[in-house]
Formats: sequence, C-alpha cells, structure tokens
Amino acid sequence: MVLLDAVGKRWTLRILWELRGEPLTFRALRAAADDVSPSVLNGRLSELRELGIVELGDDGYTMTEAGRELGDVLMALNGWADAHL
Repeated sequence: MVLLDAVGKRWTLRILWELRGEPLTFRALRAAADDVSPSVLNGRLSELRELGIVELGDDGYTMTEAGRELGDVLMALNGWADAHL
C-alpha cells in the first residue's frame, strides 16, 4: 500500500515517466514535468528516494534498479491502457 499511495499522488507518475531515460537535474525535471511547483517536486522526489525508486547522482536524478523494474511494470500498464481504452 505504501507504493500505491506514493505513485498515486499527483505528479509522481509524471516524474517517473520523465526519469525513464537519462538522468535529469532538478531544473530539467521540473521543465519536463510541465513546471510542477518546486515544493511539490522536491516532496515527491524525497518520497521516491526514501522508497529506493529514485536516486540523486552526479548527473541528476535517475531511477534505481528497483525504479527501473517499477518502470517496466508501469509500461505494461501503459500497454494495457493503449489496448483497452
């Protein structure tokens, strides 16, 4: 339930979507996520880091191995939505 609560919060899925590729700095991630407010972005990133899904490296924020595995699950959900909606 902790994971579902976290990814169900506004902006969280968008942040994960934007981090599916290369690392992004805070500023680049904010711009990619349609200028989410800095306080909301900071809060979501903190939660995702606490869960071990996102990490902050020298190049910016990126998904951890667990985050990439979660990304695969989310892409499967995206495929289901494309097929059924």
